Amino acid sequence: MISYDISRSPNYAQITKMLNQAFYKYDNLEGLIMHSDQGWQYQKQSYHKILKDKGIIQSMSRKGNCLDNSVMENFFGKMKNEMFYRQEYEFETLDQLKKAMEEYIKYYNEERIKVKLKGLTPLQARNQTLCLT
Repeated sequence: MISYDISRSPNYAQITKMLNQAFYKYDNLEGLIMHSDQGWQYQKQSYHKILKDKGIIQSMSRKGNCLDNSVMENFFGKMKNEMFYRQEYEFETLDQLKKAMEEYIKYYNEERIKVKLKGLTPLQARNQTLCLT
């Protein structure tokens, strides 16, 4: 995961904040695939232009077909199963839930090894790939 933003409601400011975090962190994201659903914020011309200007490829799920967005759908399923289900009543506030989500995202990217990545974490695999190009 290059960047993310957690918000209480989906809005375009959330999307631009997330993109700006990615652009600040990485000089060149050309060829990056940006996975999303068909939310209205991902259909805006200004969003398409930002991606195009940076050389980012948009992958948007088709209606009734989550395959284009399966990478993110898979991640969200794992996050719900591993950090939320059977624990949802432990979060007394939205801030506690947000903190738990941020901690899980950090764990998933930096510590949780994946067999499909040959025993590497997602961060290690991405860094390895970036070193080759």
